[in-house]
Order: sequence, then structure tokens, then C-alpha cells
Amino acid sequence: MKKIIVACGGAVATSTVAADAIRELCAREGIAAEVVQMRIIEIENSLDGVDLVVTTMKITPDFDVPYVNGMPFLTGINKEATEKKILSYIKD
Repeated sequence: MKKIIVACGGAVATSTVAADAIRELCAREGIAAEVVQMRIIEIENSLDGVDLVVTTMKITPDFDVPYVNGMPFLTGINKEATEKKILSYIKD
């Protein structure tokens, strides 16, 4: 089971859109994943066992977990490339 954090400023609107898209991507690819939504400020204290962090805001990560900017899930621009990048981190 892969664990993916999806974060935004308030853990409500934009992270929900991205989290739903990532859940659909994982289902389509047959990947068992737990997708957890949170605020960006909560990421650092929630990294235990996490395979990937996706945010809908651009950040400069200072953690050792792979990171992907999830803004394409909101804009549609480069969505396919973002999905491929996510899959590169969570596919076995």
C-alpha cells in the first residue's frame, strides 16, 4: 500500500481536486494507495511511511520524500506528464 500526502493551504478545496484525481489514477493503474489530505504546514510532521507528497502550491521541499507539484490537476496543463511523474514514484 502506497501512502500519498496531498496538501494545499487549507486542506479543503484544491487538495480535494488533486486527491480525487490521484485516487482515480491509482485505481486505473491498479495501485493500492492511501491518499491523505492535509495543509502544507502539516507535511513535515506527517512523513512517516509516506511514499510521495503532492501539493497544489509550489513549495521548496526540505524533506527526503519524493515531491510532485499537483497544480496541473487544477489547470489541466501538463496533467498527463504529472500523472506519469507520480506513477514513476509509486509504481513498483
